Amino acid sequence: MWMRRALSVAFGLILACAAFLPAAHADEWNQKTELSFNQPVALPHVTLPAGTYWFILANGPANRNVVEVFSKHWNHEYATLVTVPTIRPTSTSHTQLTFAERPSAEPQALLKWYYPGRVTGHEFLFSPIREKRFSKDPKVNELAPHLKVRS
Repeated sequence: MWMRRALSVAFGLILACAAFLPAAHADEWNQKTELSFNQPVALPHVTLPAGTYWFILANGPANRNVVEVFSKHWNHEYATLVTVPTIRPTSTSHTQLTFAERPSAEPQALLKWYYPGRVTGHEFLFSPIREKRFSKDPKVNELAPHLKVRS
C-alpha cells in the first residue's frame, strides 16, 4: 500500500514539474532557417552561389555562436562560421538579414542573421581587409525580391 502511494506521489510530482517546463521546438533551439538567393552571397571564407541553403546553429549549448551552412538537401556543408552576438532594437516575426552594400560586380556580403522573435542575432566575422571594402551603410533586407526565407 505505501509503495503504491509513493509511486502515485512521485508520478504526480513529475507531472507537476512537466507542466512548468517551457515548450521546446527543435527549430527554436537550433534556429534552422532555409534561405534562397537568386544571386551569389558572400560569407566569411566562402561565396554561396545562387540557390537554397539551410542556416543552423551547431549542436550543443557551447556552440550558440557557431553557424553551419548546408545545401538544400543537406548533402554538402558549405561553411562552419564563428559569429558574435548582435542586438537589434526590436524583434520581428520573420527572419531578418543585413547585407553590406557592394559594387555591382561583387556579391552582397551577409553581415547579420536574426531568427524570428529574437532581438539577439548572429554577426558574421569578416576579415578587417574585407570589411574595409564594405559600404559604411549596411542594408537591412527583410523582404528582398531575391530572397526566400522559411524558418
